[in-house]
Amino acid sequence: MKIKSHLFFTCCIVFSVLFTSCRKEEIEFKQAPQEETLQANSNIASLMQRTAMNDGSVDNIIDNSNCFTVQLPVTVVANGLEITINSLDDLDSIEGVFDEFDDDTDELEINFPITIIFNDFTSTIITDSNQLYSYSINCNGENEPDDDIECVDFDYPISASIFNANEELLYSITLTSDYQLYTFIDSIDVNDFVTVDFPITISLFDGTQLIISDLNELETTIENYVDACDEDDDNDYTDDDCDTCTPLEFTNILTQCTDWSVDKLKRNDTDYEDYYIGYTFNFMANGTLTAQYLGNTYPGTWTTEGTGNNITVTINIPSLPYCNSDYWILHEIETYSGETKIDLRDSNDRFRLESNCN
Repeated sequence: MKIKSHLFFTCCIVFSVLFTSCRKEEIEFKQAPQEETLQANSNIASLMQRTAMNDGSVDNIIDNSNCFTVQLPVTVVANGLEITINSLDDLDSIEGVFDEFDDDTDELEINFPITIIFNDFTSTIITDSNQLYSYSINCNGENEPDDDIECVDFDYPISASIFNANEELLYSITLTSDYQLYTFIDSIDVNDFVTVDFPITISLFDGTQLIISDLNELETTIENYVDACDEDDDNDYTDDDCDTCTPLEFTNILTQCTDWSVDKLKRNDTDYEDYYIGYTFNFMANGTLTAQYLGNTYPGTWTTEGTGNNITVTINIPSLPYCNSDYWILHEIETYSGETKIDLRDSNDRFRLESNCN
């Protein structure tokens, strides 16, 4: 009897300690600072979820739709050329085909079936172009306001602790992607107490990284930057080609690469690249340039200013007037496979140079 009584008394003590520990853990969690407690249906929860949404505009060159993306890999036929898209970087291959000629009609065919992924990461299978169009017309139009926040991105991993008051269950979770963060916030119950492990890091549209110390700061930061950038919710796949271009980058490429040749030259709807077969162009850092052909040298000057998609290039070669403009706009810098191309535009005019240079 003594042994049983002693065992019973010991069990009661152990249970009491465990119960007290659990209740203490619950009390301590409830008393976490308000700025670190993420609550269901709160403004900051909504902002975080909108930031983590699937951005449907990243592949508009394929689907012309801002509210969903096409699951990769997918095979398409661009102007008769079959291309397999394995990653978002491969979308440049489609653009390269479309950019090759200015006077053709660009056409894209998708090899069905495909899967499309909506802003909330749900998905459905599409079997033909008519079905795809039926979903596409329900998206917001080009550059219309939508829910997803694209000027801010979360840097992962992000960790959080969750306590459910009804189930008295405490656990931790580590989130490693937008999908996981979106679905996690979607699953938060009104009885859940969620604390985010700060500090966390976010990245802005211009590449700047900010270290955030609490939810109040995160809420303020997202609200400050929610409309700070062009979300590129349109079907013009070429208008963001130089988002991150700088005059210094352009100058370094233009002057360090040598023997540029004319790949495209169009003025007033007339093509002139055949006029410049055999010409080579070299640009110097002091703002001078030379064009050479069959032993003859044609001197000129060049300047640049601006940033991003508004870098202006002035070229003046008195002997080669078709190359000249006071307002060439740097449209794109392409570097791949040991070849570099610089694409300049002025309204409908175009001047593209290429060099066998990395």
